[in-house]
Amino acid sequence: MVAQPVVAQQGEPAASEAVAERSSEDRIASPSPPPPGVALPDVEPIIGDDEFEKAIPPISAEDDPELDRPLESIAEFERRQTVEAATRPAEGEADAEAAEDAAPPVVDDIPVPALADGDAVEAIGDAPISDSELAAPLPPLDKFDVEPVEFAEAEEADDNRELAYLVQINGLEAADDSSDIDLADLFGDLSALYDGDGKADNAAMIRARLSADGELMQRILASEGYYDAIVSTRIERGPREEGQGRRPITAIIDVTPGQRYRLSDIVIDAAPTVPPGLIADNFLISVGEPIVAQRIQGAEAAIALKLPEEGYPFAEVGQRDILLDPATGDGVYTLPIDIGKRSRFGGIETRGDLAFDADHVAVLARFKRGDLYDSRKVDDLRQALVATGLFSTVAAEPQPTGESAGDDTEYVTMLVTQQAGPPRTIAASAGYGTGEGLRIEGSWTHRNMFPPEGALTFRGVIGTQEQGIGATLRRSNAGRRDRTFELVAEATRSNYDAFEALTGRVGARISYDSTPIWQKKLTYAYGVELIATREDDYDFTAGERSFDFYTILGLSGQVGMDRTDSLLDPTRGFRITSLIQPEGSLAGRFSPYARLRTDISAYYPVTDNVVFAGRLRLGSILGAARERLAPSRRFYAGGGGSVRGFGYQELGPKDPDNDPIGGRSVNEVAVEARYRFGNFGVVGFVDAGQVYRSSAPTFQDLRFGVGLGARYYTNFGPMRFDIATPIARKPGEARVSVYVSIGQAF
Repeated sequence: MVAQPVVAQQGEPAASEAVAERSSEDRIASPSPPPPGVALPDVEPIIGDDEFEKAIPPISAEDDPELDRPLESIAEFERRQTVEAATRPAEGEADAEAAEDAAPPVVDDIPVPALADGDAVEAIGDAPISDSELAAPLPPLDKFDVEPVEFAEAEEADDNRELAYLVQINGLEAADDSSDIDLADLFGDLSALYDGDGKADNAAMIRARLSADGELMQRILASEGYYDAIVSTRIERGPREEGQGRRPITAIIDVTPGQRYRLSDIVIDAAPTVPPGLIADNFLISVGEPIVAQRIQGAEAAIALKLPEEGYPFAEVGQRDILLDPATGDGVYTLPIDIGKRSRFGGIETRGDLAFDADHVAVLARFKRGDLYDSRKVDDLRQALVATGLFSTVAAEPQPTGESAGDDTEYVTMLVTQQAGPPRTIAASAGYGTGEGLRIEGSWTHRNMFPPEGALTFRGVIGTQEQGIGATLRRSNAGRRDRTFELVAEATRSNYDAFEALTGRVGARISYDSTPIWQKKLTYAYGVELIATREDDYDFTAGERSFDFYTILGLSGQVGMDRTDSLLDPTRGFRITSLIQPEGSLAGRFSPYARLRTDISAYYPVTDNVVFAGRLRLGSILGAARERLAPSRRFYAGGGGSVRGFGYQELGPKDPDNDPIGGRSVNEVAVEARYRFGNFGVVGFVDAGQVYRSSAPTFQDLRFGVGLGARYYTNFGPMRFDIATPIARKPGEARVSVYVSIGQAF
């Protein structure tokens, strides 16, 4: 027998429908041949003919005598039909019999109820239509009114409206209590359900978040050593509350932590190191502690950092292997480490678009040939290269040479790859202070006009009381890292209450300074300068102000000690800076004198957000009377960088017109309470100071100013806005003084 496939074509009924619609003659008729052009595939018979015949049980006349009975003829069939019609009951009798037949059937002694029309059994076929509406004609389309179907219970639209939900975590407490970290808090920080703030667009979104959080919980538990943890998720709908259109939804995470695996053995597969315990002494995990992913990764990172710091630049930490025993909860940890060759610094090579050559790179390096390799010194060199500002990209990497350095070590060459960046910079700054007015400064700099690191800067100042131009030639890292050589030439015009001056100045200076990436504990500077200036001063003999010309030659020396935690915005520690400037007037006979000044500041953190800061300044001029000093070389006090609450240079001795004339000594004190929140801050301060005619400060007649300030902290330092008022204000002094600038007051 061969089974033929049924092929249903488009537009024809399916096989089951076609069979239902066929007549009895169709059912027994031979199958129709396939349509023209359609070739039926050859199908292997399910069973063979012989096997089919054997499977049919034998049927004989003995089993069923009817098989041998001959068929009646057509004449006999018609005669039998006539006899049956003659013996059929009358119509009334037929109705009675029908009534008996219409009695409801009984199943298991239980009567079956009648249908809607009273019949116990529905007739199939050409039954009469008992509902007149079914036979009524259809209404016209333009008059057809569709009424929505009304349900007994309102349909829930949770899948199409914003839903509120709760999150419930069960079974995490045991694992949380045994862990060093807050697992619930960690889960909350990373959870998609918590991140949604208990709201979702639809139920599908809640299910997606719940599924993601289930996987997250599994990863968190595994990271803490619970590798057998079982995490299941489900959504529960609570009972409908009275007056509520929907049922509350709770996303539930059920946790079964299982046992926590611990390290039963630690195997470090590495060659011997120098010193011998280098790896073991710096490995941060030990036998018996839980297998925590963060500690494992931290221990491997510590070794990856420590080996290059101790002379192994090419050390590589391999892929760990942890073998777990579910029966005991033990884990055997194996870590392969290739320590590489122990090395020492050799030469320096450079390539790429060069800003300067390898010789200047060696000036920046804090190592020399033969020093044991230390990756921290390489990082420091990389930072120093970046700090020059001359590169768009720069890298420093060790390269093996195979050259023996003795003591079972070899030399490595530091390869510096440079990509020079734009060398020119345009900068501008602005500030305002009561008494000194508005001041705007701009500059243009070529940072590598004279390689290596020979910068040329042109500067201009425009202000309400100061104007000037100048040029500076500055060589950074001059023969030594962080040592700077400067040549300066400038001309300025000043018009202050204390004096009016037209000044020209040239000078040279060598300094060893702190930088943002390397804050020095000890700094120094020394130099020479020549000043030619025409200034006015009050002549008490003549009773008027008059101009005089001064030519001054001076030397300067400065020493600083810095024990603070930040160069730009310190919060703890102290600083001391002392300046000495031997000078002499070249007009007429030579008149030598010396200017001395010391600044001390200290910083103390009361809390993480509150810092107390204090400043003290003492200054003295020895060897010359005040009248022999150019007004610009005297001491003054008052202003944003001095005693706030007073105008610029306002404190000290004054002439009959109440204008300051300066003095030979000064003392200043300032105290601040700085409160920072984020990138903003508030400062309360009290300043005090005075200028004296004598060469030594007497600390008498101090003037005080109080005020408040605001700070906005940027990556290059805080922007400052201070407002202050003098205490015991005198005639001519402003009620309020305002100061705006970049940087803290001290």
